[in-house]
Amino acid sequence: MREIIKRLLNHETLSIQESKNILLDISNGKFNNEQVVSFLTIFMYRSITSDEIMGFRDALIELSVKADFSDYSTLDLCGTGGDNKNTFNISTLASFVTAGAGVHVTKHGNYSVSSICGSSNVLEYLGVKFSNHNEFLKKCLDQAKICILHAPLFHPAMKSVAPIRKALQLKTFFNILGPLVNPCRPKNQLVGVYGLDILRLYKSVFEKESKFKYSIIYSLDGYDEVSLTSETKVSTNNKDFIFKPADLGLNRISQQSIFGGNSIKEAAKIFVDVLNLRGTKEQVNVVLANSALAISTYKGININDAYEIAKKSLKDKDALQALSKLIELSR
Repeated sequence: MREIIKRLLNHETLSIQESKNILLDISNGKFNNEQVVSFLTIFMYRSITSDEIMGFRDALIELSVKADFSDYSTLDLCGTGGDNKNTFNISTLASFVTAGAGVHVTKHGNYSVSSICGSSNVLEYLGVKFSNHNEFLKKCLDQAKICILHAPLFHPAMKSVAPIRKALQLKTFFNILGPLVNPCRPKNQLVGVYGLDILRLYKSVFEKESKFKYSIIYSLDGYDEVSLTSETKVSTNNKDFIFKPADLGLNRISQQSIFGGNSIKEAAKIFVDVLNLRGTKEQVNVVLANSALAISTYKGININDAYEIAKKSLKDKDALQALSKLIELSR
């Protein structure tokens, strides 16, 4: 580790294989906490390269518990986190709206690191069971159109790093890695990122994937999702563009209107209220906008048509039914 740190301090970069090897060694507990903290800290002060992030990704995929959904065409909606905005669980709600629209969703998520309530926090509170057993997860996909891939169950090697990340309370390259290491390797993905540099990094990684449809999003005021508080940069397989709320006939909203609350209980109330059509107009619109981008990415249709599909999923309570079925299967 000492030689690697010296090289990084000298502004050298790591190859894909070197990056993979170092993360395999970290995951296997080869280094002490101080060495790992030093390694993580360096990447807070310098850009990470596409080779480095692909090496880290390959290490975590190699060490992960595998999920085989090759019989399905699935989509993941996942943000990097690390934007420190503490919104309510927008992408998780959008996952259920998307599932309610008939898309098989393999939602990769975790407990919160940098906000009050992560996707796993709110789903666990609502009674969703986490499992890494393929048969149970396939049953969820068949009956609810969505299954939850709780990251700690699929990445047990990260147990040694979890306390360090929690203690740091800062975004590290593990935030960037999250959406890249979904253990079922979905062929469709909507990813929210917390910076334009991370958007460009993801673009360089995704361009190397074959038969893979993606949209990478970054709200220009710092959110890792379509926030409707500003314009959003969107990068897809075919084009890059700026999405404006007006594109869907919507107004800009205030940052306070998508605040996630001060506890998991408050976040869960917002979650249930939106699915039961009791959410505020702003909460509903931001969920539908993200759902529309996900559906548009998956189906290859324009965002306005996808928005109408998302609205129907929510209005007809198909999204709520997806959550209810998941909770029922968890009992």
